Amino acid sequence: MEKIKPAIKFWIESDKGKDILVIVIIILVGLGSFELGRLSKNNTSSGIKIEYPSQEANTIRSLDQNGVNLPSNLNTPQNYQKSTSGNFFASSRGTKYYSISCSAGKTIKQENRIYFATSTEAEKAGYVLSSACR
Repeated sequence: MEKIKPAIKFWIESDKGKDILVIVIIILVGLGSFELGRLSKNNTSSGIKIEYPSQEANTIRSLDQNGVNLPSNLNTPQNYQKSTSGNFFASSRGTKYYSISCSAGKTIKQENRIYFATSTEAEKAGYVLSSACR
């Protein structure tokens, strides 16, 4: 090791050695940044959810406020409000619904999603559970 130290020190102090060292550092920083970006892309958390206590939650219900079932003609996907919370969701243009944890529904755009609190509500609205989420 004592024989190698002077050679390494001389190589690092030379102009060629400094240039190579700078190139190696740039490559390592680039690779590290790339891998950190890939790790952050695989993060499955949905981010921060902000709920305001003064506002009522936007969940889809198949019962009116008195607990009476709504007429079947109102129970279509087009008549549900779009909400941003629930355990199940479906596309406003499709026929299948998905659980929040199911990866099959990840391709549905956020603005086209309709959320349901329960699977029963989704089925009453005319949706069928996706076979990928069973």
